[in-house]
Amino acid sequence: MEPLFDIRHISKYYSAKSGAFSLDKRVVKAVDDISFQIFRGETIGVVGESGCGKTTLGKLILHLFEPTSGEILFQEQDILKLKGKELRQFRKHAQIVYQDPYTSLNPRMRIGEIIGEPLKIQNLGSKEEIRKRVLEMLDVVGLVRDFYGKYPFECSGGQRQRVGIARALILKPELIVCDEAVSALDVSTQSQIINLLEDIQKEFGLTYLFISHGLSVVRHICSRVIVMYLGQVVEMADCEELYENPLHPYTQALFSAIPLPDPEQEKNRIMLAGDVPNPVNIPKGCAFHTRCRYATDRCKTERPKLNDVKNAHLVSCHLAENRVFPKEE
Repeated sequence: MEPLFDIRHISKYYSAKSGAFSLDKRVVKAVDDISFQIFRGETIGVVGESGCGKTTLGKLILHLFEPTSGEILFQEQDILKLKGKELRQFRKHAQIVYQDPYTSLNPRMRIGEIIGEPLKIQNLGSKEEIRKRVLEMLDVVGLVRDFYGKYPFECSGGQRQRVGIARALILKPELIVCDEAVSALDVSTQSQIINLLEDIQKEFGLTYLFISHGLSVVRHICSRVIVMYLGQVVEMADCEELYENPLHPYTQALFSAIPLPDPEQEKNRIMLAGDVPNPVNIPKGCAFHTRCRYATDRCKTERPKLNDVKNAHLVSCHLAENRVFPKEE
């Protein structure tokens, strides 16, 4: 099966300098040597603690950030080499829905202008054709046509996020990056937006990169899941396989925090020791070894590779490589 996007050894480092004349040569490895493929029609989730590099990865795939190294292939072309008109043409194929519906919309523009702006930038249609297309998008995302002339402040959070989805959808992209697209909404509105995303995926044949802290939401909507820690991928597998059989100690701890529907049901919560290390000074060897209850001397000196241990279940853990899978105690 031909991938829609092929991400190869992508990295993004930031200088840790505190000022223009600082001699500090340390770097923050926001994304560190990540490779995977995105297949047409799937929803691939990206999870992990705040600061692990999820959003940076999503924006690198859209070429909103310049990477430090690596390649991102779309239709056999490295999009990181695109400039000017060619890059603008690529924008038709990949769009983003931002986390905060309150700050992602220009408060001085009417809803119709916001949704139609991508068509205007791409010179796709006359003023009347753009208006017609915007009204169609309002229907698709479940907003009445009266919203065309409203301003963002006249809309609720859920309505604003529907506007953001309509804006991303109007160019008929193949990939949409959902960057915490439901985390700023209340629970009932979250379910409505998730159902909307699923409906338009089926209708338009979309592919999603779904970045989220909501592990229950990810299990509901995603077909594959990537788990990140300090800019690295520590585990990747089909969604149900990962949730039923997490192999990396970090993934096990992360999933143990998912709340149960029954408050009286006991759950074995795995409490990690210590805090997330300073990203400027990532530990040698396995980045997780300072918090891992299974860490060995090898973990402190040798960085594990992301290996396929069984049926496309990839894990970056020495214990998994040796088929000695850590289990909850």
